[in-house]
Amino acid sequence: MEAKNELRSERPWSKEPARTSPRQSQDKFSRMMNENNNAFKNVRRKPGLQIWTINKMQMDPVPPQAFGNFFEGDCYIVLYMSENKGSRQSADIHYWVGRTSSQDEQGAAAIYVTQLDEYLGGSPVQYREVQGYESPRFRSYFKNGLIYKKGGVASGFNHVETNAYNVLRLLHVKGRKDVTATEVEVSWSSFNKGDIFLLDIGKAIVQWNGPQSNRREKLKAVLLAQDIRDRERGGRAQIGVVEGGDERSSPELMKVLTTVLGPKPAQLKEATSDDVPDSAQKNSVRLYHVYDNSGNLVIQEVAKQPLTQDLLKTSDCFILDNKGSSVMVWKGKKASKEERQGAMNRALSYIKAKKYPASTTVEVMAEGAESAIFKHLFKSWTDKDQTQGLGTTHNVGKIAKVDNGKFDVMELHARPELAAQYRMVDDASGDVKVWRIENLEPAEVDPKTYGQFYGGDCYLVLYSYKKAGQQQYILYMWQGRHATSDEIAASAFQAVSIDQKYNGAPVQVRVVMGKEPRHFLAIFKGKLIIFEGGTGRPGVVNPAKDARLFQVRGTNELNTKATEVVARAASLSSNDVFVLKTDNISYLWYGKGCNGDEREMGKAISDVLSRHEKRVVMEGQEPAEFWIALGGKGPYASDRRFEREEPLHSPRLFECSNQTGRFKITEVDDFAQCDLDEDDVMLLDTWEELFLWIGNSSYEYETKEALNSTRDYLRTHPAGRDPDTPIIFVKQGYEPPTFTGWFNAWDPHKWSGGNSYEEMKNKLSDSTSISQITLDLQNTKLNKTPVGGGGGGYRAPGGPLTSPPPNKAYFQDETDFFPRPSSPTRPQSGMSSSSASSLSSSGAGKILDPELLVNKTPDELPDGVDPTRKEDYLSDQDFENLLGSTRADFQRLPKWRQNDLKKKAGIF
Repeated sequence: MEAKNELRSERPWSKEPARTSPRQSQDKFSRMMNENNNAFKNVRRKPGLQIWTINKMQMDPVPPQAFGNFFEGDCYIVLYMSENKGSRQSADIHYWVGRTSSQDEQGAAAIYVTQLDEYLGGSPVQYREVQGYESPRFRSYFKNGLIYKKGGVASGFNHVETNAYNVLRLLHVKGRKDVTATEVEVSWSSFNKGDIFLLDIGKAIVQWNGPQSNRREKLKAVLLAQDIRDRERGGRAQIGVVEGGDERSSPELMKVLTTVLGPKPAQLKEATSDDVPDSAQKNSVRLYHVYDNSGNLVIQEVAKQPLTQDLLKTSDCFILDNKGSSVMVWKGKKASKEERQGAMNRALSYIKAKKYPASTTVEVMAEGAESAIFKHLFKSWTDKDQTQGLGTTHNVGKIAKVDNGKFDVMELHARPELAAQYRMVDDASGDVKVWRIENLEPAEVDPKTYGQFYGGDCYLVLYSYKKAGQQQYILYMWQGRHATSDEIAASAFQAVSIDQKYNGAPVQVRVVMGKEPRHFLAIFKGKLIIFEGGTGRPGVVNPAKDARLFQVRGTNELNTKATEVVARAASLSSNDVFVLKTDNISYLWYGKGCNGDEREMGKAISDVLSRHEKRVVMEGQEPAEFWIALGGKGPYASDRRFEREEPLHSPRLFECSNQTGRFKITEVDDFAQCDLDEDDVMLLDTWEELFLWIGNSSYEYETKEALNSTRDYLRTHPAGRDPDTPIIFVKQGYEPPTFTGWFNAWDPHKWSGGNSYEEMKNKLSDSTSISQITLDLQNTKLNKTPVGGGGGGYRAPGGPLTSPPPNKAYFQDETDFFPRPSSPTRPQSGMSSSSASSLSSSGAGKILDPELLVNKTPDELPDGVDPTRKEDYLSDQDFENLLGSTRADFQRLPKWRQNDLKKKAGIF
């Protein structure tokens, strides 16, 4: 039991000593909330993202085109509503704390989050986010990255300006997977050799790539630049890319940079590390009961890993400390209202008591609405009223039994999510070839003995099947418990040789003896037999045994195997069928808990094991000879059979990368196929199996380290995971349905049809774009005078007023540098420059009635309407009604999904 910690009641969100007493501050906020009881009247209860900033202690909505932009001096509330899951819609509420935000704003945001949680029924998961330390969940909403802006709304800055082109700012871009862009001084002194910088001058965005930056970082920066162009400029800004160290190849773009920044210095600063210091403590996961005692916070340890669900009491609130990397608060349904409302503040007080960094992630969740990561930290977890679905498994004692019916192979191929849940790529009717490692070389096994595996051997099993007319392969590496280390190493080496023979197409699966995955069982049609020791090599005589006992589990040919166990009475179990083989006779023993299907499979296995007479023995009616063969009668597991549903764990995806020079694993939240990084190795944890996805451009070192880290991940998992859980190697472009089924809307053509960084760069840097930037530059009037007291500056959409760089030329008349749009009509979100020009030139900037657009041929459309961009002529309300999403959410969708929605709405 850990010593109790007592703290004085104080404002845990404060970064400085409070100028008013906690009581006065609380009263002030309470009055504020009472006066603003309509704060949530505009909250939409439908899927999507909603963001508010705290402005004068009020919730001020942020427009969608500014999503992803955050003022460092402000606090924000971010609400994400997901699709309905059954009868309940899940929600996540985040409050984001800017680096220079005031303690009053932080306090107001915390209170609004608590009240918004109550307004939504108490079920959302609450998160506290600190600038620069955002959770994977938060970052997943902003796939193109986060932009940190100087100042805040309290200083008069707005998220959207009417003139979106009056801009001068420099963005420092960092990160490969989680991208952040921070406004820095518009000067060469802000640059370094390892990062990427975007010079944004309104009608043009120039990307400068540090010579030490990698391809993935460059691609992410290009996507961010495109996002700024499309969301903030209506698609009307030009983008150019300069490769640092090779500036001579981009003379026109360098003219732009040097005009704004001055001559480039001979030397720039060295690269800075992208790594955030790891603040995780080297201790175990611990559960605490936290409560208030006469104004003092009391922290009492309940248990440490592995944790069990029954430790959580519905009448209390608990804190789960995830090794110091995050703090999670669980609110019981019957906990008092004061305890539930004070959950976030108690978490922050706990962080202070533990002296953890102020940036430590905080999650608050209600009973019944736990996050997937929270459930993963428990040895077992069962949701209330959890119903059986496709692929559900049941436990019999401690052994999982799969409730397999007849598989429709076409349905498995058509529905990869079904294949993923069943862990079956097909109905196991494909071709099988087996090799045994002999003298460190693969030797073909006699097909008559397929399915018989000896614990002293290692085997390679190649399974081939067809999917959509194309040949697919799975290569299993079965490693016996008593095989030598040389044989195990040889099996891995020979697997590489077979893999190369088939041009890298096979999915490789490492199988530890006794941990065979479901599909492996199925391909041997109910005849899989695991011998404890010995070898199957021809001509080798295994040591003789007076009796051998095999435990048979399974109900059909897809899920049955026999495993040799010690021939003693203690090995028996009332739940199963056993085959006892002696020199003269074989006994088929039926436990009281087995059913007719299991008995039939036992008979089939016994025919393979022995040609001797089979004698059926019912539990409790054993002859004396039976017990003599087992060395005497004794106690064994005779508990009544029970079944419980295996916990359904959400899959988790991790990036395994060495791109920063140090191998690290980073979780990707709310993952999709686009998160699979071709330069890296990705780890997909589906609980029963682990997939290692190998990107085409990943390093061999990353693959090796990923495998070692995966084993450590299993060994150290707080839930006490089985270290022999199957690990499956999947190469990019050869993903089986058991892998793709865990991803929503998998695109099999993604790897062949996507644009590489080089292709995107070439499209952006075409001669037309560059000549336009150069032409505008030549027409620019420059003023060499430094900015005076009222000199004015430039403001980016969603950004603060930025003064021109001191002692540098700046643009006195922005209209002379880049012409303003020809029409004052507002830019439509996501509008391409071509369609924007069409609207401006034709005067069609007015909103049109949907009846004039829906299901109309190009000839039937009003004059000037682009038939490929009908959505641009809809009002925001009509857009949402027809397409089911906001313009911002629509722009985040892949092109094929956008077209699909447009087809369904009749505007394609």
